[in-house]
Amino acid sequence: MDLTIQNQKDTRSGFGEGLLEAGRRNPKVVAFCADLTPSVKMGDFAKEFPDRFFQTGIAEANMIDMAAGMALSGFVPFTGTFAAFSTGRVYDQIRQCVAYSNKNVKICASHAGVTLGEDGATHQILEDIGLMKMLPNMTVIVPCDFNQTKAATLAAADYEGPVYLRFGRPKVPNFTPMDEKFVIGKAQLLHEGTDVTIFACGHLVWKAVEALPILKEMGINAELINIHTIKPLDVEAVLKSVGKTRCVVTAEEHQRNGGLGDSIAQVLALNAPCPMEMVAINDVFGQSGTPEELLRFFHLDTPDIVEAVKKVVARKQ
Repeated sequence: MDLTIQNQKDTRSGFGEGLLEAGRRNPKVVAFCADLTPSVKMGDFAKEFPDRFFQTGIAEANMIDMAAGMALSGFVPFTGTFAAFSTGRVYDQIRQCVAYSNKNVKICASHAGVTLGEDGATHQILEDIGLMKMLPNMTVIVPCDFNQTKAATLAAADYEGPVYLRFGRPKVPNFTPMDEKFVIGKAQLLHEGTDVTIFACGHLVWKAVEALPILKEMGINAELINIHTIKPLDVEAVLKSVGKTRCVVTAEEHQRNGGLGDSIAQVLALNAPCPMEMVAINDVFGQSGTPEELLRFFHLDTPDIVEAVKKVVARKQ
């Protein structure tokens, strides 16, 4: 796949464009926001479809309950707020009113991870993937760039069942094809390799892309797979790649506990044990700083992926 940067865009804007297009395609699509309409890029939908947009204010639990009620009436509700408020603040409502009864609600979470930046630890939720993937019936999607977030939003609108869609605040490289269809549960092979498999999601996919030429200069031919759907996990793609490379690095902007790495490790433990390293937050809360500073501070940057690959390849040998 061509991994050339087309431009720099924030993934939350990909969600905004996808939501607007979904609303144009399907008159049953409705949207709820908890007082953060500009921040989560729901303004265009609200302007074009004012009778299908509901501003709930700072009442996230009510928002989830209202969305569940609309789903019972045959609508396709999308909820939007920061990831910290989309999950931790309303976990009971999501569990009881959405996941348990398998309602067709799309929980859309912006400003996820440490790249939220200066707002600090209280807003930088790093455990949301774990919270959501442990719920029966919940699909968990973490796209990597603007184009893929837009496509994932459209796919979520067409999918029947609860979806957690996670995206972010900063502008990041936009490199996936604009017209590529998003297939829920199907991993995306970005680069073929033979020495190690890197599984990444979200913002760290591009960090892994940056690592590829550095590793090549070291004589390491890395395979890179974008796991944009954490649940259901593409187990077939994982095992096919690992059967070839026999060692793994995972990279994610999330706690090591409960995230992508945990999901991959479970598959490997049950089917194909091999050396593995995880690039992730290691059981600490976030801090205030710029996205770039925080990625470096928490060892989530390109050099950290390179070091993890070197370590796991040495273990394999």
